Formats: sequence, structure tokens, C-alpha cells
Amino acid sequence: MPKIVDHNVRKKQIAEASWRVILEWGMEGATVRNIAKEAGLSLGALRHYFSTQEELLVYAMNLVIERATDRINKIAIQELPPKEKVLHILLEIVPTNAETMAEMEVWFAFTAYAKHKKEFFKAHHDGIYSGIRNLIEYLNQQNQLRKNLDKEMEIERLYAVVDGIALHAMIDSDRLNKDRINELFVYHIDSICVEG
Repeated sequence: MPKIVDHNVRKKQIAEASWRVILEWGMEGATVRNIAKEAGLSLGALRHYFSTQEELLVYAMNLVIERATDRINKIAIQELPPKEKVLHILLEIVPTNAETMAEMEVWFAFTAYAKHKKEFFKAHHDGIYSGIRNLIEYLNQQNQLRKNLDKEMEIERLYAVVDGIALHAMIDSDRLNKDRINELFVYHIDSICVEG
């Protein structure tokens, strides 16, 4: 009897293999041959799921977005005080554990690679900017923001803070560990929100 393969599961396994290849060898090593080997598949079997390298890489990067979005959505539906909810969501965007560190390393490598390949992936459409906008709007709707704040500037500033924390946590995770990242976000949120 032939073995039944769940194609969605197999595609995710291939995407995860591509992440491991990128983490070990960078984007230069993310060849279809290396990814197939890492996934334990023949080239022909891999091409059954992804006809081109670009198609595979776009799927792999969209899987990073999908996983982060799923984690964020689980927090968004929880009954939490507004500032605490925003804090928990921000902590899902930056690398604070082995899983999110791997995602971030792959994301930065891919973003640098995709900058010159705009025809197949627009890295700036990762949803983070719009997510930051939603967080600031949420705080505003909950009457948490200080009066007379320039919301557009605060959106840009928080977006820059998130990117900066993500990059520095990836480069020096001993100095910028989860506790320190938490402190930084609390400090920032407190600076834009009313007391109490």
C-alpha cells in the first residue's frame, strides 16, 4: 500500500530545512540541492512541491510570518490589560528564545537577499509596520496614550525600536536577553502611555 503524504506538512518540513540551511550556510548555501539534502529528499521530490528556488524561499519566509502571526493572534484574543497585551505582542516580534532567534536570523538573511530580488518577494510587506500601527491605535482607543502625542511619529519610532532590538538581540543575545528586552519595551510603553 503506498504511503500517504500530507503535502502541507511536507512543504513545511522543506521550508524548515531551508531555514536550517540558511542558518548554517547563509543565503549563498540555500540551493535547491542543499535544501533537498537537508530535508532528506531527492531533487525530483523537492521539485514536486516547489518548482523553483524562489517559490521555495518565498514559502519559507511566509511561513516565518505565519508562525509569528499565529502567536500574536493568540495573545490578541486574551483578556489582558492593554499595556500588558501590547508588551506580550512586541515580545513575539523580536528574538527572545531559540525559535524566534532562528526565525529572526533567517528573516534578516532573507531580507538582505530579497532586497535585490523585488520581483518575487517584498520583504517590507512583512506586516510588522502595520502591526505596530495597530498597536498604537489600540493603545489610543483604550485611552492609554499620553495627550498630544504625534501618533504617526510614535508608530515610526516604535517600528524602529522593534527593528533595533531585533537586530541587537540577534548580534549580542547575552547583553540583550529576554529580560533586558522586556525592560526596554516596558520603558518605551511607559514613555508613551498615561500612568497607572
